[in-house]
Amino acid sequence: MELIFGLITGVLFGILLQRSEVIRYDRQLGALLLQDMTIVKFMLTTILVGMVGVYLLVDLGLAKLAVKPLILGGTVLGGLIFGAGWGLLGYCPGTSGGALGEGRLDALAGIAGMLVGAGLFAEAYPLLKTTVLTWGDYGKLTLPQLMGQHRWVLIPWFCVLGYAFLRWLHKRGL
Repeated sequence: MELIFGLITGVLFGILLQRSEVIRYDRQLGALLLQDMTIVKFMLTTILVGMVGVYLLVDLGLAKLAVKPLILGGTVLGGLIFGAGWGLLGYCPGTSGGALGEGRLDALAGIAGMLVGAGLFAEAYPLLKTTVLTWGDYGKLTLPQLMGQHRWVLIPWFCVLGYAFLRWLHKRGL
C-alpha cells in the first residue's frame, strides 16, 4: 500500500511540476539568471506545505520524523555539485524526470549524470566518510532545537514570512 501511495504522490507531484511550468528550460534559465522566480516560488510553496504536512502527520502519529545530521562539508560539496549540474544541463533532478516524461530527450543527460554521480559517490564514500563528511558535523539538529522553541511556535512565522516573500516577488513581476 505504501508503494501505491508513493506512486500516486509522485504522479501528482509530476503533474504539479508540469502544470506550473517549472520543468520548462526557459524557466530554469530564468531562475539561474535571477530573472524568473517561478521555480523559487514553487519550491518555497512546496517547502511550506511540506513542513506543515509532515509535522501534522508526525503529531497525529501517522509518520515518524527521521532527522539527518547537519554536516556542513557534505552539504557544501553536494550543493556545489548540484549547482554545477543544474547550471550545465538546465534541469535539476526532479525536473529532469518531468522533462523526460514530456518527451524531452535532452533530460536523459541529467538522468545519466545522476546515475553516474550516485555510482561515483558510492565508490568515494569510504574516503568521504573520513574526510568531507566529518567537517562541520553538528549532529541531528533542527531549527526549533537551535532556537529553543516548539515547532508549532515557529511554523506559523515561517508560513507568514514565506507568504510575504511570495507576495513581494509577485508584486515585482518575478
